[in-house]
Amino acid sequence: MSLISGLAIFYIIWWLVLFTVLPWGTTSHHETGVAVQEGTTASSPIHPRLLLKFAVTTVIAAVIFAAIYVVAEYRLVTLDDIPFLPDFRYR
Repeated sequence: MSLISGLAIFYIIWWLVLFTVLPWGTTSHHETGVAVQEGTTASSPIHPRLLLKFAVTTVIAAVIFAAIYVVAEYRLVTLDDIPFLPDFRYR
């Protein structure tokens, strides 16, 4: 795996993980009964803690990327291992 493709894969994994981590631990104004400030909606989070979520996202994405890297680099799963694809072995 080249550096550019590795960075691209990590970037995609990071964004996917971010959207799964964003709702963790958030409470809205409506849920807590706190008065809504003018210019915001009742569903907006009170304390989003984005830096913590970015750090958690980076750690989770790094673990997922490491697993994908090991599988790709050591060829633990090849196209021939997928049962519904045609046989790609050399004849």
